[in-house]
Amino acid sequence: MTNPKEITLTPPAPRRLACSRCGTEFGCDLSGNCWCAEETARLPMPVKGEDCLCRECLRKAAAVS
Repeated sequence: MTNPKEITLTPPAPRRLACSRCGTEFGCDLSGNCWCAEETARLPMPVKGEDCLCRECLRKAAAVS
C-alpha cells in the first residue's frame, strides 16, 4: 500500500484556450494564478457556449458593462 505522505502532487499544467470571441490562444492556470485574477473587471460567467476570454476581449466586455 502507498503511504499518502509519500505522494507528491504536481500542479496541473496551464490549460491552453482559444478566446471564445476572437480566437486568440492563451493559457489559464487553474491553480488560481491566472492572469485574469489580476484584472479589475469581474464579469459574470460567459454566455452559454462561451469559455474564457482573452485579456483584450475581457477588457472590451468590461468597458461595455
